[in-house]
Amino acid sequence: MASTYTDLGLELMATGENAGTWGTKTNANLSLIEQLTGGYLSQAVTDSGTPTALTIADGALTGTAQQRVIELTGTISGARVVTFPLLTENFYIIKNSTSGTQTVQLKAVSGSGATVTFSTTDKGYKLIYLDGVATNTGVYEATVGATGDVTLTGTQTLTNKTLTDPKIGTKILDVNGLELLNLTATGSAVNELTLANAATGANPTLSATGGDTNVGITLTPKGTGEIVIAAGNLNYGGTAVTATGAELNYSDLATLGTSAASKVLTANANNLTTISGAMLNTEDTLTDAATITWNVVNSPVAFVTLGGNRTMAAPSGTGAAAGQFISLLVKQDGTGGRTITWNAVYEFPSDTAPTLTATANLGDIFSFRYNGSKWLLIGQTLALTLS
Repeated sequence: MASTYTDLGLELMATGENAGTWGTKTNANLSLIEQLTGGYLSQAVTDSGTPTALTIADGALTGTAQQRVIELTGTISGARVVTFPLLTENFYIIKNSTSGTQTVQLKAVSGSGATVTFSTTDKGYKLIYLDGVATNTGVYEATVGATGDVTLTGTQTLTNKTLTDPKIGTKILDVNGLELLNLTATGSAVNELTLANAATGANPTLSATGGDTNVGITLTPKGTGEIVIAAGNLNYGGTAVTATGAELNYSDLATLGTSAASKVLTANANNLTTISGAMLNTEDTLTDAATITWNVVNSPVAFVTLGGNRTMAAPSGTGAAAGQFISLLVKQDGTGGRTITWNAVYEFPSDTAPTLTATANLGDIFSFRYNGSKWLLIGQTLALTLS
């Protein structure tokens, strides 16, 4: 009876067969077993539509599918296929060292079994298993761990590795093993920080992003620590701010007093504040109506042209405080003779409201100071020609 061969090419010698050559054939089998368990092969992938076929050589060491580690090489210009013989039940470590951003698929030479594919950018290793099912051999990727995750213990160095959506613990350490960045997880988190690098001439950005429409960024120093912005211009909304930190910190007169003389606002040790320039309250025009309303917080200096006899409502506006000054210019229209009935919150000398100038197109100015309860008349100028 002649020898037979396994699906991996090992020779099975029949009883009484190969007299005088058993030693040679046994050694050949042992060499083949050694190659199957630990051999390495560099296999060029055919750059054409024809698959690169790995083979089994019965009783020989020349089969390209009779190695444990197979490195795929060569420059390929399109998606390529590497096939394994049918009935082969074995596992392999495959390294994709082909050049070019093309896929490489591993499959059985025929049949509709499972396949394994290197992506266009995957130049790493795959551990695969062939099930050896007759005429329908399947090639499966043997992942490390139940879900394909790799669990490392101790200190590990990962060089030039891509981490896709990694889950990081509570901190990131520097090269000395010291705390660099602490992380706190929020179970219902929908907002996050996005860090983006930039090309030449542009700035990297740190942005608040996430599920909410409006998302801010909170910076919280520890204890009495401060948020420090290094030297350079602070830019707000596209406008550069050139003031120093001390110049921005005007919450108290002691700091304000250190202002340079060239600044608009200065103060001395006696709490005397100086404004280097005129102070302007823009004159706003009130709407003429039977009852005239005046928001004295938004419009402390106001103007109105009377088109009839009017009532002046109590001043409105959130935040009016004792010590505030307001001024109103009242103009007669082209008819003249218009009058104003003032709300009781306006206080006049001897509780007597002034009589408006009746002449058409002339104006009267009334100025008031608030004492927290009433608006006290502090001055009036009547019969003014306004143009």
